[in-house]
This record gives sequence, structure tokens and C-alpha cells, in this order.
Amino acid sequence: MMAEKKAYSQAAYTGKYDRATGLLGKYDNVRRLWEDQLTGIFLRPALTDLMDEKRRLLKRVRILDLGCGSGDGYDLLMGVTTKDPDIYEYIIAAITSDMLREYVGLDINEDLLKQAEAYHSANQKVRFIHDDVSRGLPASVKKEEPFDIYFTSYGTFSHFHDDQVVKIIADLCTHAPERALMVGDWLGRYSYEWQDLWHHPADQEYFMDYRISYIYPEHERGQVDVSSFPLRLMTRDEMMKIMDQASKESGAEIKPITIFDRSILIGRHMETGEYNKNCPNLRLAVNSLFESYLRTDLERLLIDHVPRPGFDHLNNFFEMFFMSCNALVNYTISLLSEYDSEAAKLRTDPQVQPFYPDPLKEAMHIMRKVIEGVGWVKWGDVRANFIEPHLGYSLRRLEMTLQPGTGVGHSLVGVFEIRK
Repeated sequence: MMAEKKAYSQAAYTGKYDRATGLLGKYDNVRRLWEDQLTGIFLRPALTDLMDEKRRLLKRVRILDLGCGSGDGYDLLMGVTTKDPDIYEYIIAAITSDMLREYVGLDINEDLLKQAEAYHSANQKVRFIHDDVSRGLPASVKKEEPFDIYFTSYGTFSHFHDDQVVKIIADLCTHAPERALMVGDWLGRYSYEWQDLWHHPADQEYFMDYRISYIYPEHERGQVDVSSFPLRLMTRDEMMKIMDQASKESGAEIKPITIFDRSILIGRHMETGEYNKNCPNLRLAVNSLFESYLRTDLERLLIDHVPRPGFDHLNNFFEMFFMSCNALVNYTISLLSEYDSEAAKLRTDPQVQPFYPDPLKEAMHIMRKVIEGVGWVKWGDVRANFIEPHLGYSLRRLEMTLQPGTGVGHSLVGVFEIRK
């Protein structure tokens, strides 16, 4: 645990974990507008259902964020909406401020907790506990009232061996009320980011040597001493074995609601290439899609997938996924090049092949409608401020709809219901 504390403290001290937004840093556009929102969309049905029940019972919700770091789980959960709002609606939060009783963050790193306390100092419903969860739920939490949501994010459970996670989850089940939600988050075992590590036997625990080198610009990475620490890589089957064992030990039912891959296309180490030299450096380009008044070289989004021999199933998935993303990007380039802004129409009609996956055909259809709908606007840089962000959201949609939820992304996330 000392190596992990050193690495995260290093990130905090350098300022790379500060809440700046945009093209670089921990809280870049991809983090806020892709990864966190994607998590919220997958979490939405279960969270909405829980909150409906709480309102019916005239009760408010309590949240425990395990491995809370800088308190990011608060912003993520409070940002989840009950649906995608129509244009005439305000965004509807699943957890409105009046329905939150308390958010409690737990972490072992004092530096990140200081940062969290500074960020949330004005919020009376937020507090933090400094403690270690590696041996199970600590006494400081066991004495608390039960929570309605037990939350982890961005690979929290990957810091522990499987038997430790079983103990943590069994303790959560014992501590929980009759019904609660639990979100478990690991690094995915078969991310394209670390294709070099795929060969390790899938029936054995495997910990990668993880470096937070992505917090530095590319030209600085070779000049700094970046701390590393082991993180467990996980598949869906391995996750379910952990849940089954924790259920047996606690006597509670742990029901999977949804399991999903997060950041298949633009995980942090797609940028560094430290664990796969063939990774496309996409994150800066995708961040640029979401940046106001900044046009993106769309050809930088195209991916030259290099398969790894002996992994046909994984190669087939990534080939289908990356080629679908490429097809959407190329289609968008064609639309932009063929659109006549003076006549407000397309000069030619770029083709959508009938054999394309339905999510890809839907994304192409919508991109065409967006470009035809706003391409004639003369002010405000319509490409940078309207068309490119929607391409980013369309690529995010492809990641949501074409994925298997088996551990092929940067993170593998499970949303579970605890029943006692």
C-alpha cells in the first residue's frame, strides 16, 4: 500500500490532480463528458428505482464512497440523471440535494482527503473518514448507520487481492440495510491499452505494474520518476465468482443489475502506449472534440488496430469496434466535405452500408441530421461548438452499445443490488 500512497500523493503534490478541465489532466473533457457520464447512464435505472422507493417511504439516501480519493464519487453520483431530457426540460437529477442525507468518503491517503475536504468544505452533507479498508470494512464505518449506496470508482477494488475484496463485500452486505446498491470497479483484464499483458492465464489472479504516467505531458514522461504499484486486472467471470463467495459468507443475495466496460476507446494508457506500443494516441483528439472554439483534425481519430496472435475472440471484438468507430469518423469527414453551407445541403450523398451494426447506422443517421440541421449557421464556429461535440457523444454511444461488458475496457464496473 505504501507504493500506492506515494504514487497518488505524487500526483496530488504536482497539481496534476487539481480540478482543471479541458484537454489535459485528471479532470479532462473525456473524464467529465465521456467516462463519468457513461457510468451515470449505466447506473441510471438502478439509482432511479432506488430513489423512487426512498421518496415513497419518505426517506433520504446515505452514500459510502470506498476509496473516495478527492471525493469524485460525490460529483459523479449527484450528476446522474433520470433520463436524457428533452430540449424543453431541465436536467432531472436522480439524487436531488433534498433527497441526500449524507455522503461519506473513506480513503487511506491523507493528501487526497485534504484535497477532498477543501473541495467540499462548504457542503454540510459531505464528510470524510481516514481509514484502511484492506482488511474489510473498518470499525470507523461499522459503527455508522447502514448506507443505501456502497460505491467504488476508477479501479478501487483492483488495489486488493480477491480474498480481500470478498471480505470487504461480505462486510458491506452485513452492514447494509435490507436493500442497497453496490458499485464495484476494477481495471479490465483485456483492455487494448495493455495488450502486452493478455497472455497471463485467465484462471489466475493477475496484477499489472501500474504507472500514473498519463498525468504528465508526453514530453515530460521520460524525465520524471513516476511511482508504480500493482493493480488487479479483472474479467466478468472473475467478478461474479467474488460476488458469489461474498454472498455465501454474508448470507445476503447479491444480484447483478448491469456490468459494463468503461473507456474501451480512450483509456488513459491508450495515450501513453506503455503496455501496447500499437495504441493510438486518441485521448487528446477526443478531448479536442469537446473543447469550445477548437477544431479537431478528425483523421487523428482513426485507429489502425493491430491484433495479437492467439486471441481470436478479443481480436474480433476490437476489429469490429474500432472499424465501426473509424466508419463513423470517415462518414463525418465525408459529410463535412460534401456539405454546401451556402446552399444548406449536401452536394453528394455519402453511403451507409446496410450490413453495418444497427448502433453504427443510427449514429451515422444522427450525424447527418446534425450537420444538415446546423451546418448553415454562420457564427459561433458551428463545427467546433456543435458538430464535433456530437461526434464525441456518438462515439461514446458506440462504446455503450457495441461492448460486451467482459473486461475489454480500461475499467470493468458492476452495479449490484444487495438483498437481505
